[in-house]
Amino acid sequence: MARSTYYLEINKADVVANRNQELLAEITEIFEQHKHRYGVRRVHRELINRGYRINHKRVQRLMHEAGLFGKRPKKKYHSYKGEVGKVADNIIDRDFSTTAPLQKWTTDVSQFNFSWGEMLYLSSAGYEYE
Repeated sequence: MARSTYYLEINKADVVANRNQELLAEITEIFEQHKHRYGVRRVHRELINRGYRINHKRVQRLMHEAGLFGKRPKKKYHSYKGEVGKVADNIIDRDFSTTAPLQKWTTDVSQFNFSWGEMLYLSSAGYEYE
């Protein structure tokens, strides 16, 4: 390689980096304008609305390098926690027949939550006569 070609190449201005700086300024303006809520998809859509022809992956890379992350929605509340507490052994095994009254008692516990933060437990015990 000729010496002049080598120095020409290393002293050449990086055109892509200059374009990325201009684009990053526009991305930052959009991000700030929308109160740090917009993510990659919405910023990309806004750039297209403003007349830019750009790939979403480039927007994603530039935003990631600049540390611009949009707000994520809050995680949804799931009350299911698996098996909580002790589960009683299944002694009756769905055989509710008895030879005398008051031999087999069953109950179900219901929980009621109130808006003022308290809980009420209701157990309705029942027995079967023959």
